[in-house]
Amino acid sequence: MGEPKRTPFYQSHIKYGGKLIDFGGWALPVQYSGIIDEHHKVRKEAGLFDVSHMGEVTVEGENALAFLQYLVANDVARLEIGQILYTHMLYPTGGTVDDLLVYRTGEKDYLLVINAANLEKDWNWIQEQAAKCENVKVANVSDDMAELALQGPKAEPILQKLTDYDLSSIKYYWLVKDINIDGVKCLVSRTGYTGEDGFEIFCAPGDAEDLWEKVMGAGEEFGLAPTGLGCRDTLRFEAGMPLYGQELDKETSPLEARLNRFVALDKEEDFIGKEALKKRLDEGLKKRLVGLEMLERAIPRSHYKIAKEGQEIGEVTTGSYSPTLERNIAMAYVTPGNTKLGTEVDVMIRNKARKAKIIKLPFYRRPR
Repeated sequence: MGEPKRTPFYQSHIKYGGKLIDFGGWALPVQYSGIIDEHHKVRKEAGLFDVSHMGEVTVEGENALAFLQYLVANDVARLEIGQILYTHMLYPTGGTVDDLLVYRTGEKDYLLVINAANLEKDWNWIQEQAAKCENVKVANVSDDMAELALQGPKAEPILQKLTDYDLSSIKYYWLVKDINIDGVKCLVSRTGYTGEDGFEIFCAPGDAEDLWEKVMGAGEEFGLAPTGLGCRDTLRFEAGMPLYGQELDKETSPLEARLNRFVALDKEEDFIGKEALKKRLDEGLKKRLVGLEMLERAIPRSHYKIAKEGQEIGEVTTGSYSPTLERNIAMAYVTPGNTKLGTEVDVMIRNKARKAKIIKLPFYRRPR
């Protein structure tokens, strides 16, 4: 397999004491001070994540929009320049290739931000589809970008110290190109994968370490901490955000994952998987994503089976102790007849039935 690849922030992780692991072929910090400590930092102040392992693909040309309308399930036509869309690439069966963000960066220019673990698969899929379309150019520019995610309620005042650009004018799911962050030219967006406010800051790899130091310096008075993959997962999980390979996969469509609002079945254009999704709806979905809260002292983990009255009805996708709620919770798929809030079920943990109940998703919403 060889050594894991290093992001442009690798030396910063060493300097700040990050505990590095091999994450999908990348050397990335799972934690610095500890997952729960970092989790609370992001909820209450701010955390700085290296997300340079994410994939970036540009889509340009006369037919860029037509291509994207075919490639993804959401309606890219409604994007204004500078706006961002969450969507999915689907297989013809309706299962999910991946979930991703589409950034509209120009009149006929788009940037796709895709999951690191799926980069090779996604890039191959995108190229395969692009080959069917004329006047569209796709390029994998992942190696040309470094990316930081600054997340938490103090994110805006921290970053504002480093730029004259009025960051409060960047709305949720919008971006601005060519912002000067204390001498570093950056693309800045406002999406987030933690349930908190915050920014994604893209820069050239050569500027990465300098940018890290500048952001950490600006955040010192606000309690900014470097944060790792461990708390990124617990934060996104509390906020009910899906993770490919757990809530979404090649068999599961966004419909089962309760992501219907991101599927534009009414857009005029055909997209890959559209007919399969309609068929799934017509025939009735076989499973639905729900939230679970444990009623007994036990932590539900991925792939634990869920039963009711001795019959298996589903499986946990993500489960953990919730640092914010101080409860053991999970996301899980269950059969459609068992999704009612308050329904009691059993989570099978080491062949023992542990009581849980169905609760509302997401588990956490930030105060507005």
